Amino acid sequence: MAFRGWPVEALEFYEGLEADNSRTYWTARKDMYERDVRAPMLELLAELEPEFGAGKLFRPHRDVRFSADKSPYKTAIGATLDSGGYVQLSARGLAAGSGMYVLAPDQLARYRQAAAGDPTGGSLREVIAGIERHGIEVGPGAHPPLKSAPRGYPVDHPRIDLLRYKGLVAWRQWPVAAWLGTAAAKRRVVDFLRIVRPLDEWLATHVGPTTAEPR
Repeated sequence: MAFRGWPVEALEFYEGLEADNSRTYWTARKDMYERDVRAPMLELLAELEPEFGAGKLFRPHRDVRFSADKSPYKTAIGATLDSGGYVQLSARGLAAGSGMYVLAPDQLARYRQAAAGDPTGGSLREVIAGIERHGIEVGPGAHPPLKSAPRGYPVDHPRIDLLRYKGLVAWRQWPVAAWLGTAAAKRRVVDFLRIVRPLDEWLATHVGPTTAEPR
């Protein structure tokens, strides 16, 4: 089926889950989740795939093993794309992201070397400025930036703000509006992913995947 947006019931599902994050709530409304939340996301991912690669849904269950918060379910549905993009729906509305959320140690070393150098660092600054002109936030990802300069870099470096990052992510959140229940929701995501593509290309060229052996 063609993607037609998410019905209002998808937002109601997550509003209810935020109020009652329990197995009882989830089990009683599993059909609602499958029909009104998950199915539209799968339809969207199928339509994005030709340009942005295959999509993969995150599991709705939280990993609570090392968390003080034992709520069993995520209050958003999220999916990644092979291109590096991310799409999310919650009671707050629609969101999209791209970039590298957390840099592994070897990636971080390459990122800082490229961000510090010329012309690679200058081109990164230009890429970020171009994205931000569209009202898209570009920030440090999962971890807050360092409070001081990373070891080996001067505190007065012209791109010290970028050198303090431990990740680099473009992000946009759209609040709930009538268009969310239409195919226009796809257009918002597509426009975002096209705008941020230069950031993905810079990261792919100058940082790349981690070469560390998995534990």
